[in-house]
Amino acid sequence: MITRGFTYVAFLMFFASMLVLAEKKTKSKFFNYVPAIVLLYFSAMLLSTFGMWEKNDEITSVYKGLKDNLLPAMIFLMLLRCDMRKILKLGPKMLIGLFSATISIMIAFVVTYGIFKGFFEPDTWKAFAALCGSWIGGTGNMVAVQVALNVPDSKLGYTLLMDSVNYSVWVMFLLWLVSFAPKFNKWTKSDTTLIDEIGEKLNADKENMRKEIEFSDLIILLGLSLFVSAMAQYFGNMLPQTVFFQGVTWTVLIATLVGVILAMTPVAKIPGSSQLSNIMLYTIVALIASRANFTELTKAPIYIIAGFCILGIHFIISILAAKIFKLDLFTVGVASLANIGGVASAPILAAAYSEALVPIGILMALMGYIIGTGGALMVGKVLSIM
Repeated sequence: MITRGFTYVAFLMFFASMLVLAEKKTKSKFFNYVPAIVLLYFSAMLLSTFGMWEKNDEITSVYKGLKDNLLPAMIFLMLLRCDMRKILKLGPKMLIGLFSATISIMIAFVVTYGIFKGFFEPDTWKAFAALCGSWIGGTGNMVAVQVALNVPDSKLGYTLLMDSVNYSVWVMFLLWLVSFAPKFNKWTKSDTTLIDEIGEKLNADKENMRKEIEFSDLIILLGLSLFVSAMAQYFGNMLPQTVFFQGVTWTVLIATLVGVILAMTPVAKIPGSSQLSNIMLYTIVALIASRANFTELTKAPIYIIAGFCILGIHFIISILAAKIFKLDLFTVGVASLANIGGVASAPILAAAYSEALVPIGILMALMGYIIGTGGALMVGKVLSIM
């Protein structure tokens, strides 16, 4: 049994690295449906259930200190890729498609929670808000909402379960729909000419960016992100504290704002932000999972059913929006997966239509990072009133 704080963190990092290595080296399709980060959560949770480490004062102190300090740094780095100027180049129809998907998901969470409320504990709205952060942004947004709303680590197990099971089915469904694009586009009377042109232009811009990561890049980004984290926490604790907006919530929002602003400066051109933010993300997820326990997941089936209800409502609203705004199936599908799947899966669906459209999928998913935390907190506010 692990009893020392450093050994605890070292083991979790080593374990995470082995899962990432397995995902990279194996040819198994298993990781297409269960990404390494989800497997990391449930594996660490399993080890916690069997008592791999003590939950003593030293380990608890290391857990809290590392998680709280890394979170704002991770959010900042994650958002450095989100240049609002490039996102606005997507054009009105694609932005309408993206925001239609986002709003429909937010509505679906509220309606579904209202339907299933009687099956859940009183504070389950926090877990739903955390999952909403993931489904309109990404795992980083989910973790940010979890910390901001103080969601119990055991409850986050349910959100990860829904994020894995429901998400996997949704990806397969959207890929299956690709062959119906011509009929769907004829029904909505949409024009795809502009999308093809934007895709080719964004692809050309991507090729001109520097790809080699140097030592100076990493230390600059690491130092800047940690400094932003420290300042965000300092000013976050100075702002007015309410029941909903605690110091941690302000910290997350400040880090988000700084990231969005600096994404439009030369800082965003420094390569390596994605790699560093992913290291921090895997670390935070492993830490959270290490405090959870499988014996606490007693209502998994009802959560999964609720997840499919959310997706069903989202699908219906998205189809109606497509008909009203004359959106093509590519825009509807990628906007949906940009929200629910994020950067990891939106490009895959985009490539199923055309490789030239991959950059559009990436940009739409990055937009989710910007609005994911704030949008989920708004949903959380509504759910808390219910």
